[in-house]
Amino acid sequence: MDLYRKVRLACSEGMSQREAARQFGVSRDSVRKMLAFSVPPGYRRTAPVKRPKLDGFTEIIDGWLEGDREVHRKQRHTAKRVFERLRDEHGFTGGYTIIKDYMRERERRGREMFVPLAHPPGHAQADFGEAVVVIGGVEQKAHFFVMDLPHSDACFVRAYPAATAEAWVDGHVHAFAFFGRVPVSVLYDNDRCLVAKILADGTRQRATLFSGFLSHYLFRDRYGRPGKGNDKGNAEGLVGYSRRNFMVPVPRFVSWASFNAYLEEQCRKRQADVLRGQSETIGERLVRDLVVMSDLPPAPFDACDQATGRVSSQALVRYKTNDYSVPVAYGHRDVWIRGYVDEVVIGCGGELIARHPRCYDREDMVFDPVHYLPLIERKINALDQAAPLAEWNLPPEFATLRRLMEARMIKAGRREYVQVLRLLETFDIDDLHAAVKKALQLGAVGFDAVKHLALCHVEKRPPKLDLDVYPYLPRANVGTTSAASYMSLLSGDAA
Repeated sequence: MDLYRKVRLACSEGMSQREAARQFGVSRDSVRKMLAFSVPPGYRRTAPVKRPKLDGFTEIIDGWLEGDREVHRKQRHTAKRVFERLRDEHGFTGGYTIIKDYMRERERRGREMFVPLAHPPGHAQADFGEAVVVIGGVEQKAHFFVMDLPHSDACFVRAYPAATAEAWVDGHVHAFAFFGRVPVSVLYDNDRCLVAKILADGTRQRATLFSGFLSHYLFRDRYGRPGKGNDKGNAEGLVGYSRRNFMVPVPRFVSWASFNAYLEEQCRKRQADVLRGQSETIGERLVRDLVVMSDLPPAPFDACDQATGRVSSQALVRYKTNDYSVPVAYGHRDVWIRGYVDEVVIGCGGELIARHPRCYDREDMVFDPVHYLPLIERKINALDQAAPLAEWNLPPEFATLRRLMEARMIKAGRREYVQVLRLLETFDIDDLHAAVKKALQLGAVGFDAVKHLALCHVEKRPPKLDLDVYPYLPRANVGTTSAASYMSLLSGDAA
């Protein structure tokens, strides 16, 4: 640039172009260009690049790349593969570089352009993302729901073990409760949990659970183009922001509930931020969103998947590839099932008969040992091989009680021990555990004694055990009071 200025200054003072070229060591063409432009114009191509060796092959390349649109992105043509095929199959004699440059330029021309959008208050976008977390000491993948209000940039994030239909709905329910209002509309991808089918005219046929949810909250659902993930850029951006800011380093929590409480707190803290290009905080702009949004309904939507099933001969009901136990009294009967994000509830008629933590593994069995105790009491020889009892971690006092019962009554003792376990149908494990410990202290090794002690523990009254009914209880020998014994204390004979 300094040379440019000196040449122009010298010529303006009367130096000829020939002399300037000789004086400054540049060509006369360069001197003419310096006099024509006040600043260097840069290189300007006036004609397209000529690639004589490639021109006859561009249609072949374009055909291959167009065909790649129907192929998985990891199996599409690279520049190297295109070069090799042209060389081997079509006798191409050019180099690799012109292939690479052509494909790069073609990709640049085909990139999508976007229109800047304005976001009126009251509307939302929703999506799911993934991150690695440690819950209860187990490393696993978290699927986290995000809802963004583009006008204010207010957000809500909640994590789940899987991105199921009930997780979608549960995320909305908690998001609406977090904001205290219902958005005018929410923009989505065409996720199968929400859209069962896209009809020929573009109309969405909504999934059953999601359709009921929309009817409950009465907001408008909008959808992006099929196969496009960039029609809801705010939600996509929130997924990345949440992962980078809320989940680095890898979150470690004892439960999903504590992890979600942390995420909710982070969303509240973010409302105090002032984002680039804004003069107000997120919370101040959120007020305008909330004014436009509608009131919550009187009660939240029950976010659960509903199904029916039949109890098998092993007192199991299948739901989402996993089997859950029910009391054996309901064997071979039809039942209804409700799958929540954290539990599975099973009922028969108008009665709720079983409740289990939700299992997200495949082909697993989830037992409640209490469900099988009436059957084991009748088939007592199955006690030691019963799968539902195999991983039942009872306090050690229960094993001691069983050993004493079997020592006293052998097979009948095993059956009476199962009767003690069946008290869990009525009492909590803590109350029964206290009763068993008290029975062992008293030596009252029997079902009736344990039941009596459990009732006394719950009612907080002293036990009254009849020794005639329980002859195996230890008897205490209490001597008769003697006046002479008391008089000896007054004399010096007392030791």
